[in-house]
Amino acid sequence: MPDIVITEFMDEAAITEGLKGHDVVYDPKLVDKPAELASLLGDARALIVRNRTQVRAPLLASAPRLKVVGRLGVGLDNIDMVACAARSIAVHPATGANDVSVAEYVITAALVLLRRAWFATDRVAAGEWPRNDLMGCEISGKTLGLVGFGAIARETAARARAMGMRVIAYDPFIKADNPVWAALGAEPASLPDLLSAAHVVSLHVPLTDATRNLIDAAALKAMRSDAIVINAARGGVIDEEALVMALNAGQIAGAALDVFETEPLKGVGAALFASCPNLILTPHIAGVTEESNVRVSWVTVENVKKALA
Repeated sequence: MPDIVITEFMDEAAITEGLKGHDVVYDPKLVDKPAELASLLGDARALIVRNRTQVRAPLLASAPRLKVVGRLGVGLDNIDMVACAARSIAVHPATGANDVSVAEYVITAALVLLRRAWFATDRVAAGEWPRNDLMGCEISGKTLGLVGFGAIARETAARARAMGMRVIAYDPFIKADNPVWAALGAEPASLPDLLSAAHVVSLHVPLTDATRNLIDAAALKAMRSDAIVINAARGGVIDEEALVMALNAGQIAGAALDVFETEPLKGVGAALFASCPNLILTPHIAGVTEESNVRVSWVTVENVKKALA
């Protein structure tokens, strides 16, 4: 039986080199084979997962010797932290390893949606020349509203400021006199003020009872009609049905979603977004680049090795 079980994809060199000498089972499709996964965990002391593996009571019950869970990423809503703590199982996210990737995704999504050029491909290929229809906006001079002002939001703020944006942020856990605001050239704001002022609203909060459906129908109604919203944080922070209704009604100008209430999208969830205008959907890849995958993998390997030692 393996000592370390890895259920989702990671950099293979981090496994072969970093975990040399350990008995490892690496199968990035294990996340979709729960019975096989449970059968492998009998003697395992370490489990390495991304966001899809649900580390909850049934899975933990099949792993009586488990000592550490390595999270290839930062979100912990797929891990029962209370249950892990009750058994003294350490949980280590790869904090900081994919901050740059997510920040770059947010800026890219904002540029694409504001410029509107991404609408042009099919029409230009068909012989149209819709220059006036697709005249977009510059990002310079626009206001970026960050909901949450942690590490990823701060990386995003630095890039936005470099492109000439005004940056405002809502974070009830950071006091107005904290020097971080001045250091990054950002302004603290209430959530209502942020929603009414921002041309780009980007979400940077974990999924908790307090943040579930934080951006609901009322919040979307409070936004500017020319605003766009970007969610590369956690599915469930935006009320997806309310967002689709707002986009279809032209209430806001656009949205980019990298995370969803249910992943992957299936059935009703997939149908909800069909033919929705001004919408970019990506499969939870904001924090996954070739570079960040290496960083996240090695940080996780080192975290797991230290925990086992």
